[in-house]
Amino acid sequence: MQHKKKEEYIYGTRAIIEAIQAGKEIEKLLVQKDVKNELISELLTLCRERQLPVTRVPLEKLNRVTRKNHQGTIAYISAITYASLDHIISSTYEKGETPLLLVLDRVTDVRNFGAIARSAECAGAHGIIVPAKGSAQINSDAVKTSAGALHYLPVFRSPNLKETLKELQNNGIQLVACTEKGSDSLYDKDLKDPIALIMGSEEDGISHDYLRIADHMCQLPIKGRIESLNVGVAASIALYEVVRQRG
Repeated sequence: MQHKKKEEYIYGTRAIIEAIQAGKEIEKLLVQKDVKNELISELLTLCRERQLPVTRVPLEKLNRVTRKNHQGTIAYISAITYASLDHIISSTYEKGETPLLLVLDRVTDVRNFGAIARSAECAGAHGIIVPAKGSAQINSDAVKTSAGALHYLPVFRSPNLKETLKELQNNGIQLVACTEKGSDSLYDKDLKDPIALIMGSEEDGISHDYLRIADHMCQLPIKGRIESLNVGVAASIALYEVVRQRG
């Protein structure tokens, strides 16, 4: 197992509580299963209030990260500061620009995520939306792979992706799901209106719940024998089709 660099995580319940209260961006929190005490209850309450992702894990997993006195809690620090969805949307409209957002459903590979962020920033996208759980950790590797794009491109971490998608629609943003299940080619879709491109995981694509919400389902034409593209490559092609159409 590859250990995290020391500066990327903190351990100890009180230290983590103080870090959250001081405004540190927590990427994810690991809490030992079946451990209950007053401090951990305080920490979990704070995480619920701040909508921070918490995963219950066995002691062995925590010990693989550090053998020091972690007290059953380890928190990974995000390499970026997350943005709010309201700010991303309002700032885009205030600049008189047409929103172009990218929604990543369970894209867990850090290097894929970084490459997607690099393409999105180069294409002039206004932000990336990821679920709070089941997404790539935004650490130093992700920032490095993005060539620094994650320092400029806003990322919103959604506690409920289904509700976030509905909120995008309520703000006049169409949801375009990029999926092989689509009957239309992405090249035939008018992408000049405000849109959010939805990209799915490498394993099973976009979740069915999100496909049902989407305004359009479009595919990229596949001429070879392999059925699908790498999600990073597919995202880049889709983003630059928007750039091409918007001129």
